[in-house]
Amino acid sequence: MQWQDEAIIIGVKRHGETSVIAELMTRERGRHLGLVRSGRSRSMQPVLQPGNRVEAVWRARLDEHLGELKLEPVRLRAAKLMETATAVYGVQAMGALLRLLPERDPHPHLFDALDIILDTMDDPADAGELFVRFELAVLNDLGYGLDLTECAATGVRQNLLYVSPKSGRAVCGEAGAPYADRMLALPPFLGEGPKPAADRDSMLAAFRLTQFFLHRHVYEPRGITANDAREGFVQAALKALSAPPVDRQAS
Repeated sequence: MQWQDEAIIIGVKRHGETSVIAELMTRERGRHLGLVRSGRSRSMQPVLQPGNRVEAVWRARLDEHLGELKLEPVRLRAAKLMETATAVYGVQAMGALLRLLPERDPHPHLFDALDIILDTMDDPADAGELFVRFELAVLNDLGYGLDLTECAATGVRQNLLYVSPKSGRAVCGEAGAPYADRMLALPPFLGEGPKPAADRDSMLAAFRLTQFFLHRHVYEPRGITANDAREGFVQAALKALSAPPVDRQAS
């Protein structure tokens, strides 16, 4: 058995004295593990860092075997990902989200989304919004997608202010007002119509929204908790949004 595919490294574990087991998110074959011989060598260590994009060749005698990986670097961005707290925590948190999916289950759109987000992690505002959309995409692929396109009660697509915690569907201001204290807030940048830029309050509401449904549908039924890196990412993103804007002309 053999295949070749584009991949992003999301984790590495030591194996023996010189080798490692690499965990990849591949475009066509989903999350996939494989043995990298001499993975702890000086030449391979810079390649085997989470966030790096590689060309992967996997070989095994049988499909169900762990198999052996040969990796060639394509985009080494791990060093850049170490420069900001959002990036350090973000790459770990997204890896943890991908581990919620079945191994070797293809999700090419998540591979593409991961690749894009990793290139924007140095901008906390963009990173936070894209991270929330990544969480929503993972929820959808797990079978728990939210419907934020129209009001569950009236069918309108305007003035969507809430999300029903029971159905995961959007609710407009008029229909949701009597139950506002029991509703989740729908951040404007996730709703229909013109998308305003995310600010701290709307980003906080977005993190609460995805956290609620991940906990209800995924973490609680499986008896697990969210990866600690998610909280680190959330705090770093919110802190960056609270900071005054940098005057680039004055610097």
